[in-house]
This record gives sequence, structure tokens and C-alpha cells, in this order.
Amino acid sequence: MGKLQSKISFHSTKYRADGSVEKTGPGRGVQQHNPVHADAVTSVAALKADLCVSGGKDKSVAVCNWRSGAVLRRFVGHEHEVTKVTCAFDSNRIFSASRDKTVMMWELHRTSGPSQHFPGHDLVVTGLAVSPDATQLCTGSRDNTVCKWDIETGGCLGRAAVSRNLVTHLCWVPGEPYVIQTSEDKTVKMWDSRELRVAHTFPGKQHIQTCCDVSQDGRYVLSSSSGFAGEGCEATLWDLRQTRSRVREYRGHFQTTTSCVFLPRGPALAPSIATSSYDSKVKVWDQDTAGKG
Repeated sequence: MGKLQSKISFHSTKYRADGSVEKTGPGRGVQQHNPVHADAVTSVAALKADLCVSGGKDKSVAVCNWRSGAVLRRFVGHEHEVTKVTCAFDSNRIFSASRDKTVMMWELHRTSGPSQHFPGHDLVVTGLAVSPDATQLCTGSRDNTVCKWDIETGGCLGRAAVSRNLVTHLCWVPGEPYVIQTSEDKTVKMWDSRELRVAHTFPGKQHIQTCCDVSQDGRYVLSSSSGFAGEGCEATLWDLRQTRSRVREYRGHFQTTTSCVFLPRGPALAPSIATSSYDSKVKVWDQDTAGKG
């Protein structure tokens, strides 16, 4: 992922998912700001309605006002690049993971250092998920383990290992004690956080699963796939509540699909999802028909 760019500017064109270009007027384009990190941005998360959090290869975590581009806070403490950032939305707590095997918690208004450490993984930490009540944190790593932590004390509440379970992403199911996880073993797993055990494994895919997200109503899971030359590269919608089967796939990227997310739904809008890929494209899809917007 690239750096945030120069001063605010509004482009006169907008790229559609099918590769065509739509002409737009001022105010409808993409806002760009001064660089936030000194190297590639590796992860982003929403903290509040007007604040976003980013982590970078420069080992720092930044909090920015996305409207003005102003950097409100910068946190430095990791010894290697930040791999993931997450937070409980509309809170003041930020979590970051790094290639240095550490996980830290930062307070938005704290003036010095992390307020909590979560040590325990043996390899790079690649997954972070905060519980809906913001009391627990789940972490995943390339060491094949998933850990559960008490956010207030930093104590480890459980650790589970699954063979070949190289974690790529974690997300918590809203209002439920379940955590969804993608892995390099090409599966999507659902963990019961109460006992820290795998409650369900969705049917295996042909390629590594790179990222996951859960719809706000808790009914669906979305996962994205690695691939090359259009083979793989899809996003997959899974039924979480009933059959736990594959609902549909979203195909159109030509290289690894690195990220997937359910988009907020307006009162008059059809449910949509977005995917991003190494093919340099972001695509928006109609969730129900797999049509590109």
C-alpha cells in the first residue's frame, strides 16, 4: 500500500470497478493529504467518525483526521514494521501488532508510551480483533496460535495452537463470542472465544485466504483469496447463522485480493462490499448479485 500523498486535491476523474473512467466535478473526487508515514502503510482502521488509525513500515502508528488530513497523534514503540492496527470504534484505545512479535495498546490522549503490552507470540503477529464489549483482545500469529487477552490487565486468558494455522486476519462477530479467522492453510475458521476452540471450519478454498470481515448484522462472513492471473483472487461470501455454506463469489481481480470489507449501508442503498487487490484496483460489488458498481 502506498503513502498518503500531497496536499488536499480533488481529482476530476473517478475510476470505476470495470476499469473505465467517470468524469466528476470538484468535491466528488478523492481527497489526498500530506504523507503520514515515512514508508508504506500496512494497515488502517476507523477509530471515530472523523478519525482513522494507520500503521506503517516505519514502525509507527498514526491517528489522523481524514477530513483535514491533520495528524493528531503518532505512537512509536515497535522495533519493526507494524503489521496490523485495530480499535473498538468510537473509543480511545488503539491496538497495534508488529513483526517484532509484540502487541501494544495505546491511549488516544496518553502522552507517553503504550498503556499495555501483550507478549507471548513466537513469530510475527498478523491478526488483531477486539471483543464487542472492548474487554478482550484476540491475537493471531504465524506461529500457528491464537491468544485471548484481558485488555485491562494484559493477562493471557488462553492460547490455542492448530497445526499449519498461519493466521492472516482476525475479526470479531458483532454481539457474539465468536471470532472469524483466515489462514494460509486456505480455510476460514470460527473460534468460540469462551473456550478458545475452533467451533467451525468453512470448506477449504484453492488458495490462501488473506482477509476476512463480518457484516454488522452478524449474518455473513466475507473472505478474500490469493491468486495470480485471475486464478483465485476472488472474495467469498459465507452464511454464518444457518447453513454456514458458501453463498456466492465475487470474481474480477487478476492478482491476489488482499482485503475485503462490508460497506456501511444507507437507507436507500443495496448492501455492498469492497475488495482491493495487488492488481492496483479497488472494486465495489453488489452483495446480493455480485455485480460491480
